[in-house]
Amino acid sequence: MSKPLPELVEKAEIPVNRWPLIFAVFAVLGLLFYLLQPILLPFVLGALIGYLGDPLVDRVEERGGSRTLGVILVFLFFTSLSLVGLFYAVPMLLQQLDGLVGRIPLVYAWLRDVAVPWLQSRTLVTGASLPQIDWSAELLENWQSLGKVTASTVSRITGSGLGLLLSLANIALVPVVAFYLMRDWDDIAERVLRLMPKAWQAGTLQMVGEADEVVGAFLRGQFIVMCALGALYAVGLWIVGLELALLLGLIAGLASIVPYLGFIVGITASLIAAWLQFHEPLPLVYVGLVFGAGQLIESMMLTPVLVGNRIGLHPVVVIFALMAGGQIAGFVGVVVALPVAAVIKVFASHALVHYRNSAIYAALDDNQDAGDGDDV
Repeated sequence: MSKPLPELVEKAEIPVNRWPLIFAVFAVLGLLFYLLQPILLPFVLGALIGYLGDPLVDRVEERGGSRTLGVILVFLFFTSLSLVGLFYAVPMLLQQLDGLVGRIPLVYAWLRDVAVPWLQSRTLVTGASLPQIDWSAELLENWQSLGKVTASTVSRITGSGLGLLLSLANIALVPVVAFYLMRDWDDIAERVLRLMPKAWQAGTLQMVGEADEVVGAFLRGQFIVMCALGALYAVGLWIVGLELALLLGLIAGLASIVPYLGFIVGITASLIAAWLQFHEPLPLVYVGLVFGAGQLIESMMLTPVLVGNRIGLHPVVVIFALMAGGQIAGFVGVVVALPVAAVIKVFASHALVHYRNSAIYAALDDNQDAGDGDDV
């Protein structure tokens, strides 16, 4: 974020009568986002990369380097990570996915022959059983359906030269947008701020700073926590000997966007995978130790250092924001859901402060006090 302008140090709250205009502006922006959603993906991804990389570029600048040099170094770092994932992690992940699909009949047989009879012997539910399924035919049919969908998608993309060019342009736009936004992030923020009326600038700068703290803590801090937990779980499960270690670690890391959800999903899936692979109790203990150690590291080191108490988004709000964003605008909505939720939270908290300082709230409070006095 850009540093506070010297003339804006003095606090200037936004008057209450201007809040309807602010809400109208946000409503118009929301409508434009919904209408332009089909073309927004490269710009949203580029802005996300630019926002994540801006603090790193600022650090290079603070050490005496130019901002362009900082952007180039950050791009080299992101590119290296992408290449490692593309040439090492992705093939291994696809291999483990194939192995997981091959284990579906074994999991179903275990549920039918072991888990359900065990539950029936300890409960009052009797007579229920899972049906016999020809998994060879089912998997073949679903893989054929997936192949048809994939072929249809590829055909739509490559069926015309224009479609192929548009797809390639969208992919190429992401690093271009990210580069220019990362390089000019502070200048753009300062220019946008100076376009606003002077009476609004100090209050806007304060609220934008609060929103940046919340969004930055979540996107930067929580993203690093998710990656660290995913890597920790994957390495730990690999040491235990699980064949699906990378896949299970990835699932647990992604689920960690909601506190404790990654731990619950990861340890449950890993225990089932360990039992189906080893059929011994000792590997289950090792799996529990891996996730217990991961939880301790997260609560004692990762979250306090990287995130702290700055997020301010309740886990239920996180889940709802992700689902609502996906329902409204698909993948683009999922990407922008948490930043939008954080900004709404900041503006709502300021609106609540204005309401509690307003004559309406004071009148309601006086009426209540008067009513209590009459009762006495």
